[in-house]
Amino acid sequence: MIHLVFLFLLEIHTAAAAPHSLRYFYTGSSGVQNFPEFVVVVLVDDVQILHYDSNSRRVELKQDWMKQVIADDPSYLERETGNFFRAQQEFKNTIGVLKQRFNQTGGVHTYQRMYGCEWDDETGEVRGYCQCAYDGEDFIALDLKTLTWIAATPQAVITKHMWDSDEGRNKYWQYYHTQECPQWLKKYLNYGKSRLLRTELPRVALLQKKPTSPIVCHATGFFPARAMLFWTKDGEELHEDVDMGEVLPNPDGTFQMRAELRLSDPSVDWGRYSCVFQLAGVMEDKVTLLRKEDIWPNREPDLNLGLIVGAVVAAVVALGLMVAGFFVYRRRRTGKAPPSSNNTSEENLLPKPDTHPPAPAPSASDRLVSPQDGGQE
Repeated sequence: MIHLVFLFLLEIHTAAAAPHSLRYFYTGSSGVQNFPEFVVVVLVDDVQILHYDSNSRRVELKQDWMKQVIADDPSYLERETGNFFRAQQEFKNTIGVLKQRFNQTGGVHTYQRMYGCEWDDETGEVRGYCQCAYDGEDFIALDLKTLTWIAATPQAVITKHMWDSDEGRNKYWQYYHTQECPQWLKKYLNYGKSRLLRTELPRVALLQKKPTSPIVCHATGFFPARAMLFWTKDGEELHEDVDMGEVLPNPDGTFQMRAELRLSDPSVDWGRYSCVFQLAGVMEDKVTLLRKEDIWPNREPDLNLGLIVGAVVAAVVALGLMVAGFFVYRRRRTGKAPPSSNNTSEENLLPKPDTHPPAPAPSASDRLVSPQDGGQE
């Protein structure tokens, strides 16, 4: 299961100029031993604020400042718990439907949704998204510009036609992603500004396992996650002979990342190379010149162990072993009763505007059944 957590961690990759974000990760699974069949993780700027799973059936606050949200809005937890519980029931039904569509029986299967919004506090630009995946592959996604759904696989075409025909519901999703979601994002940022809007510069170290190994520039202890780390030569950013690492969480709530430089000719003038770290909200770059005397030899194995332990501890403790690790989308520069197995309708997949309770996220009803599916799980 640990390697699945790393798959999610690889998706947390943000640039220094990246906007603020509010993201919801829903994951339903079947056939996974000793693991909840449904998990919700909510992130603000890649910091987890809420967790829900089908074992506890309750919403858990992951940040102390979220207590003030509850104090100001006493019905908040009840609303969110209801939303997530309804989504839990629908996701279980949906996996059964999709197994039929893909002609599957047993085995491990997952169905996921990632939705939310981004807000650029400099330009005011807002961007929303809603994407679904099945067994780690794109299934269907909403195009907010055209208010149509994009089927990524033939099995999703039935779903696309049904959702495209519900113009009112799609307009609601447009409203949610462009109005309601950004409002909640700004509210969360205001409540958690002492933590979410702080800046902490990293410690930067140069490491190399042996003379023929790549030179690793490792930055750790920075916040927020919106950062970039790269190599330059004569002041110009390098794109060849460079492996860019991803942002990984530390157990203390800060982040770390690394960038590797492969020098094909060890006799070159090392003084022409620098490792540059950029952090959102900080104007001045942190530049580390490449000098042989500053490289820590034979320390990379220890570093790798630290990276693994730090990432796993953070994933297990901070993210609660969330199932969003299954959520391996391609990188982008990106109170009803449970349905009856004999009487389900795909039209209820998304919440209706007139029945959705006020909450930071819409009810995630997720029925995919259609007459073509025979209405069986």
